[in-house]
Amino acid sequence: MSQEFLQEEMEHYRLEQEKVKQIVGSIGGSHQSRTHKMLNAAFLTIVVVSFFMGGVLHYIPVTLSLELGVLLVSLKIAWMIHEQQKVNHFQFWILNSLEIRLNSLQTGSRKIHKELSLLREENQRLRSALEDEKK
Repeated sequence: MSQEFLQEEMEHYRLEQEKVKQIVGSIGGSHQSRTHKMLNAAFLTIVVVSFFMGGVLHYIPVTLSLELGVLLVSLKIAWMIHEQQKVNHFQFWILNSLEIRLNSLQTGSRKIHKELSLLREENQRLRSALEDEKK
């Protein structure tokens, strides 16, 4: 194999890797988007303000403050579960695509193996015919 071919393959691999990173990141992958960070900050701020207003200032009843905090934490957990489901769906889609591709490669490999066996038989038959002619 030539060095140019290997360099082209490596560049192709890097481009595909960057595409996958962008896709995974856009559906809730490893990095958080600015929207997620802002939403997390808003949840945390509302919970802290609620506890501060109910527990320290007694501006609202303590039970209402706790209930609001539990509600917000529950919403945050539900949102996290939803985000994880999107990632799980993407992973399933990728694995399913890989399985389909592997099955098609296996089918092609079987066809090639069958053709190769037929060619070997043909080659052996021709060799034996040539040997018979020489005798």
